[in-house]
Amino acid sequence: MRNPNFKMSKIAKKRVEANKKVEADKFYSIEEAMSLVKDVNLAKFNASVDVHVRLGIDPRKADQNLRGTITLPHGTGKEKKVLVFCTPDKEQEAKDAGADYAGLNEYIQKVSGGWTDVDVIVATPNVMVQIGKLGKILGPRNLMPNPKTGTVTLNVGEAVREIKKGKTSFRVDKYGIVHTSVGRVGFSPVQLAENAKEVFATLNRMKPSSAKGQYIKTVYAASTMSPGIKIDTKTIK
Repeated sequence: MRNPNFKMSKIAKKRVEANKKVEADKFYSIEEAMSLVKDVNLAKFNASVDVHVRLGIDPRKADQNLRGTITLPHGTGKEKKVLVFCTPDKEQEAKDAGADYAGLNEYIQKVSGGWTDVDVIVATPNVMVQIGKLGKILGPRNLMPNPKTGTVTLNVGEAVREIKKGKTSFRVDKYGIVHTSVGRVGFSPVQLAENAKEVFATLNRMKPSSAKGQYIKTVYAASTMSPGIKIDTKTIK
């Protein structure tokens, strides 16, 4: 009879081996961390590689509740489905730029019915009143268009092209931590490091003037199924 715990034991053994490769008390450079995260990845699929950056800010203060976008030099490694809410005169522009879906009433009805099979939603300013009622559906999924992330714009073609090339949005959580992808384990360590550096550069540019003390406090890198790897914040600069 097959042991039902066999698969779990096998996974646990791999995790133990992966943990041995990461020195708990060591702070790695960005380049070292991105090489190591590939080595200790346990997933059999092309898992996401993420960085988790704890900032010295108070998200409860309006000027410190960071939210923005990052265009990664090597993209995210994930093909994003884009929906554009717009009037008919903008539909062709959106589709020519690579939008997967473009329109208004048809998609308002679909989303109202629970359809959210997209990664990013772009909207023109003149339709925001009409899609405002979708906030309860789109808000919890971080899909609501927002001018701060460049997803409310008249230039829908440019917005779609940037998203398809690797533009991604982020928002600090209530603990002051930014979680964002820097690629996939299939990327080279150099590509992952360069993407990570762009994340840190963007966060540094967005540092609130009211933030006091150390701004970037801790940084960890990890794949979807790997131990966390501490990054030396000095190497970020």
